[in-house]
Amino acid sequence: MNSPALAPSGGGASCPFVRLHGVSKRFQVAGSTRAILADLDFDIRRKEFVAILGESGCGKSTLLRLLCGLDSAYDGQILVDGVAPEIGNDEAGVVFQDPRLFPWLTVEQNIALGLARFRLARAEVGQRVNEHIALVGLAGFERALPHQLSGGMAQRVALARAIVARPAFLLLDEPFSALDALTRSQMHDQLLRIRAATDLTMLLVTHDVEEAVYLADRVVVMAPRPGPLRATVDIELGWPRNRADTAFQRNRERLHALLGHGANGAHAIHATLSTHSVHSHS
Repeated sequence: MNSPALAPSGGGASCPFVRLHGVSKRFQVAGSTRAILADLDFDIRRKEFVAILGESGCGKSTLLRLLCGLDSAYDGQILVDGVAPEIGNDEAGVVFQDPRLFPWLTVEQNIALGLARFRLARAEVGQRVNEHIALVGLAGFERALPHQLSGGMAQRVALARAIVARPAFLLLDEPFSALDALTRSQMHDQLLRIRAATDLTMLLVTHDVEEAVYLADRVVVMAPRPGPLRATVDIELGWPRNRADTAFQRNRERLHALLGHGANGAHAIHATLSTHSVHSHS
């Protein structure tokens, strides 16, 4: 399936909007210290869509928690628009794997929770909620309860709740991983439409190579725990993207190689790192 005809706005200004320098994270487990992230360095430009790609356990979701301020115990420096992230920062919205909707609240009430910490007039809250219901394609379901929604619809509510306060930065923690293939594809296109209609900078955590190629301007590939960066890959494809295109398949194969998939993984990694659009972090 092709992505929407309306193209995303691209990477924006060259000055980094998000900057990580020397970021490391350790946990205490049964009296011993275990490294989860090790000396991460990368930037995200304003309005850029970056995917963090890696296998389970490499520290992707831990990195997202650091970026949205849910965990402040780390070494190194993280800056989002020039300041360290913290809980309640209006700059960031987050969508998790589970929609986390309140079952007794309607669609519009769940979305309005994204504005609860702001002192807004009721009319403005209603206007913003209605705008975002339309943006995620849920017009007509304003008063539906979560049990009346499909999995994809519930995740659209979570997406609207995350962006209704108009943050500058949207973090996505494998939000489509529990959906069936068709619904997941539809949600990819929905996310691209939202990107085209807003000025959001987006960071997606995923282990799905095709998802990363379809959505991102740039893919940061993480090695197994303690998750250093293996490489950064520029996805030099135009919009809309077609999963059946040869260039799309070539990017997908390149990322599989960087993850070390297949019998010739090590050889493929070496060959891939020699291409001009891949930047090694080794």
